[in-house]
Amino acid sequence: MTRLNALRAFVLVLLLAFAGLAAAQANLEINTPAIAALQRSMQERHAQLQPLYASGAVGLTRDGNVALRDANAVPLAQRAQVNALVAAENQDRAALYREIARANGKPEWESDIRATFAQRWIDKAQPGWYYQNASGAWVRK
Repeated sequence: MTRLNALRAFVLVLLLAFAGLAAAQANLEINTPAIAALQRSMQERHAQLQPLYASGAVGLTRDGNVALRDANAVPLAQRAQVNALVAAENQDRAALYREIARANGKPEWESDIRATFAQRWIDKAQPGWYYQNASGAWVRK
């Protein structure tokens, strides 16, 4: 391993450790009416997103969102609907991260909570689903 690669690996470990430290202090399972409403909305939408994940049309991004990964996997007549679905999911995800940080009394932790959830979503992804790796490349699980 070259020095540059070793340095990059060390910096990555430090960044992950810092994100994990802040998230470890946060109660990620905290529940408020706003969080519960967001979770219900996301759960209802998941039934529509699941076949899109399975087909590879939609994937999990490294920043805790979802993205239309392969527009060609979606018939042209359905693309606007899928784009709206993805936008609604990303809006709820951003609100969820924000609300969890606020409920913990630490709004400044929002980015750390987002990073923790991004990894959780990827870890929980089913085989065959796509996600972005640390460099932003799409990888099939």
